[in-house]
Amino acid sequence: MDLTVSVTKSFSSFDLSVDFSITDGKVGLFGPSGSGKSTLVSLIAGLQKPDSGVIRLDGKTLNDGGTITAPECRGIGLIFQRPHLFPHLSVRGNLLYGYHRRAAHERKVDFDSLVEVLKIGHLLERGVNRLSGGEQQRVAIGRAVLSNPRLLLMDEPLSALDDTLRFQIMQYLRIVCETFSIPYLFISHSLLEMRLMVDHVLTIDQGRIVDRSTVENLARSRMGLGQTGYINMLKLANPGKVDGMCAYPWGGTNLYVSTACGDDGVFELSSREIMLIKQHPSAISARNLLECTVTDTFLSGAKVGVELLCGGETLVAEIVQEAAKELDIRQGAKIYAAIKASAFRRIFRESE
Repeated sequence: MDLTVSVTKSFSSFDLSVDFSITDGKVGLFGPSGSGKSTLVSLIAGLQKPDSGVIRLDGKTLNDGGTITAPECRGIGLIFQRPHLFPHLSVRGNLLYGYHRRAAHERKVDFDSLVEVLKIGHLLERGVNRLSGGEQQRVAIGRAVLSNPRLLLMDEPLSALDDTLRFQIMQYLRIVCETFSIPYLFISHSLLEMRLMVDHVLTIDQGRIVDRSTVENLARSRMGLGQTGYINMLKLANPGKVDGMCAYPWGGTNLYVSTACGDDGVFELSSREIMLIKQHPSAISARNLLECTVTDTFLSGAKVGVELLCGGETLVAEIVQEAAKELDIRQGAKIYAAIKASAFRRIFRESE
């Protein structure tokens, strides 16, 4: 994908002015509500007309002064917060709506393969009003993908779902786009969604692109700004049972987890749940005590992020600057990380 956007759009109380190019296949657009994310999506999709500027996708000019390409001719798929399915069509009819409007030689996504990936084969003849929220969103994903887009725009597609459905749908989105090599621009104000969906991020604020970075650098830069800190994401599998807890092999030792354990999955651990200790304690209530090496430090607000190498695995802890001085935190220093078994939260099961 090669997307170039250099446009302006003015409203009575808001001005958008952006200039960027992206070539990566998994890019996020991150920013608070009202920052201009949805406006930018509408301009790229052709739902709104810019006041001035140029939009090009894969060498094709979509907007350039007097040249305006209609939305249906742009080769762009859209997934919104709500499914917006056609109520008079069955699931099959919704899925095939965009598919039948593409020339045969442009249909690169196989219908049966997509249905299998999304696990909606048993729903094909059902009316969309008889679907659950998660099923409707899966059908909306399938309809967008079967239009065989050159670019998929996803505008807060998970914000209306509860956590369980949100992470399930996220899994489907990732699998579908990877399976069929579909590049996408993922729009969200959720840093966790960005961490799970994209590699690179454009940050927008007050109608301007204010930063461009990897998603990892974005997460570290925002560590000291919110209430959750930096979220470590750990892929844990093959647990055993020890004293009523799950013991997951990790970093040459076991991680003891007391909440939502028992299955393979991805778990989150906040940097604020990791206590750093200079010397091995004689006794401690935390069930996890890891011997680590400091590999890097970084500032985020008033906090110090400490990157740790623990048995070949990486964690990021968060401490105040005075504590960093007292513990003599520096690259190469040996330190112990103490973590309660209750500090882990499973984001999703691998089977979901």
